[in-house]
Amino acid sequence: MEVKVVWHEGLRFVGLGPSGHAVLMDGAREVGGEDSGPRPTELLLIALGGCTGMDVVSILQKMRTPPRRFWVEIQAERAPEHPKSVRKVHLLYVAEGVPEENLRKAAQLSQERYCSVAHSLSAELSFSVRALP
Repeated sequence: MEVKVVWHEGLRFVGLGPSGHAVLMDGAREVGGEDSGPRPTELLLIALGGCTGMDVVSILQKMRTPPRRFWVEIQAERAPEHPKSVRKVHLLYVAEGVPEENLRKAAQLSQERYCSVAHSLSAELSFSVRALP
């Protein structure tokens, strides 16, 4: 997969992925941004919620127990010093109209087997960097 993130001005960036959808990011005013979009770390957690949420809803539908309403609440603890990386993540799944056991099983399957974002966050990643003038 390849994405491109382009600087626009200040701390505003727009990311574009293979799906063709653009995502705006910006910094807070106190660090020089205009606060016109979410921060990158927010998007990381939103991506986690979207990935696992899609898994869970799909699994619940296959169990023939589709939720009336569904959402994922995510709380994250960050390190106090730079780079202020995310150290702990807690997910709360809420599914109205679904037996609790089905919801637990779907959430477990998402975390253990299907959610590529969760697996990427818990994996040891290797990075390579190249800079062009």
